[in-house]
Amino acid sequence: MAATVRLLDNRWDDSYAAGLDEPGKLLYRSNLLGADKRITNYGGGNTSAKVMETDPLTGEKVEVLWVKGSGGDVGTIKLDGFATLYQDKLVSLKGIYKGVEDEDRMVGFLPHCTYNLNSRAASIDTPLHGFVPFTHVDHMHPDAIIAIAASRNSKELTKQIFGDEIGWLPWRRPGFQLGLDLEAFVKANPNAKGVVLESHGLFTWANDAKACYELTLDIINKAIVWFAEKTEGKTIFGGAATSSLPVEQRRAIAARLMPEIRGRIGKAERKLGHFDDQDAVLEFVNSKNLQPLGALGTSCPDHFLRTKIRPLIVDFDPAKPDVDAIVAGLDKALEDYRADYARYYNDCKHDNSPAMRDANPVIFLVPGVGMLSFARDKATARIASEFYVNAINVMRGASTVSEYQGLPEQEAFDIEYWLLEEAKLQRMPKPKSLAGKVAFVTGGAGGIGRATAARLIGEGACVVLADIDQEALDNTKADFAKQFGADAVRGVKLDVTKEDGVISSFAEACVEFGGVDILVSNAGIASSAPIESTELSMWNKNIDILATGYFLVSREAFRLFRKQDLGGNVVFVASKNGLASSPNAAAYCTAKAAEIHLARCLALEGAEAGIRVNTVNPDAVLRGSKIWSGEWREQRAASSKIEINELEEHYRKRSMLKLNVFPEDIAEAIYFLASDLSAKSTGNIINVDAGNAQSFPR
Repeated sequence: MAATVRLLDNRWDDSYAAGLDEPGKLLYRSNLLGADKRITNYGGGNTSAKVMETDPLTGEKVEVLWVKGSGGDVGTIKLDGFATLYQDKLVSLKGIYKGVEDEDRMVGFLPHCTYNLNSRAASIDTPLHGFVPFTHVDHMHPDAIIAIAASRNSKELTKQIFGDEIGWLPWRRPGFQLGLDLEAFVKANPNAKGVVLESHGLFTWANDAKACYELTLDIINKAIVWFAEKTEGKTIFGGAATSSLPVEQRRAIAARLMPEIRGRIGKAERKLGHFDDQDAVLEFVNSKNLQPLGALGTSCPDHFLRTKIRPLIVDFDPAKPDVDAIVAGLDKALEDYRADYARYYNDCKHDNSPAMRDANPVIFLVPGVGMLSFARDKATARIASEFYVNAINVMRGASTVSEYQGLPEQEAFDIEYWLLEEAKLQRMPKPKSLAGKVAFVTGGAGGIGRATAARLIGEGACVVLADIDQEALDNTKADFAKQFGADAVRGVKLDVTKEDGVISSFAEACVEFGGVDILVSNAGIASSAPIESTELSMWNKNIDILATGYFLVSREAFRLFRKQDLGGNVVFVASKNGLASSPNAAAYCTAKAAEIHLARCLALEGAEAGIRVNTVNPDAVLRGSKIWSGEWREQRAASSKIEINELEEHYRKRSMLKLNVFPEDIAEAIYFLASDLSAKSTGNIINVDAGNAQSFPR
């Protein structure tokens, strides 16, 4: 065995499983299998168990098929993610099946088999599980198995590796007929423990949950070992045609390219990006066989449904890294890709096919740099990247031991534009108001910044939290990742007064998400002193953070907005003190006034490019504020000749509406200005101060 082989670990815990019922063991098995992407990709594969249950109407024991529901993921599924069907009713559907032309109609009968009014929709793979006469069935998409299934001589390889233990069935689109094919195979081969489906994946079965789990691992491990032995010392992908650039240069090129691509493919629907330069990706994009293998397209249905049938390979020579040339050639490259996709659609479409969908590529492969992927949200872009890594692994294995074959275009089209797939897309929830957009929030770990970030993420945006306080930044990022998911948030430590830091932080946002659409400039400081006691250092610090800092982040945002050509949105968090003077705060008030006027200037400059710039003026937002937790609180209390603990009530009574102002109130105003709710507003100011006549805009 090759020394570098890493086998799948058996993680079954007998003591834990002993306390589970049969549905619980199915869930346990599913989560274990889905936890390792070498076993199956996100959302790919499914598991089932046939369980004796009590019929809620008759009180009699009946056999019920528990099977992963449509659209679920075995790694993260809960019990409510399984569809449940009366096994006898499912089997009875054979009596009304008229042949392969009847596939779509049969899916419509699955809800009639539902047990116990379960609302979880059954997937098209349900008959594949129901018709296999074993209690437990696993259907996985392991790279090592699909590499066999996607080889030109996959039937012979299956026999060579597994003997009679695992059979082989030719390609057929998932559905009722494939379920019947599996049933017929089992009857004809009663000693077989599973089957390889050509260009698809692996089925295994057993009458015990643990035995089924261990069998699945054993079969995949056999394939892993076999490939390790057969590929050791072999030339992979025809050998290297070029070398990888250093990691910093790879990320810098990705940061440059991703906004350019995003702007060109995101006019009709905003896209978010993901960058991957892991070793498996670099080995492929640097290889001599990149072009021919990439052109063949992916083989497994799960792969191309996420990645499109083939990638766009960027013309780039890492030995002469001319990024300007790539950018100059993007329009032509995208035009050619769209034309080929339209050709694919027109060659393969049927009379009742849905209209052609987005013709832009999902996957971009850049020699020496890595892979860029784009989709309507960050999670989908990341998952598309993971799926193409699966495809790379499949091509690696198949092309080394045999000849890799992609799925024929017509077969691929018939799945991509399957009416049932279209119906699934139509059932997807309407995108949230900021879906596909990226917000860069300075002061993102403080009271207003944190509340704003939460509000924007809640409306579908991805957020880059920028803050100078590393501990607060880490805590906020961790909290948001737990609340909203890790894909939605990134954090960068940033001192907004440092030009290089601002530039690099926006580049980081581009690598992580593909670009930026919204800037919330919220970094803050406050100081209080009579003018004669105001040190030059205090004056400069206020101006540096509140004026120069706002200029630096705005300039970088404008540069990026113009590069993307998708418009843009800037919201300044200023203060009522930018409009209304306050004693003993000349440095602060002056800097805040500069912010407001800078916003007006930027609104004039950005309008022709669809860049809107507006301002929110808070007042006395004490809760959660780092500014109000220090000397500023003491100074303002002293200025008003009251105790510190009386300050919040003092400000409430001072307001015209007699209300306190909280971070969430400011966040609501920022969301309004950052969203299309205010699409026809720029150069405006919204005061969120519970009413202060002195700060009425004039």
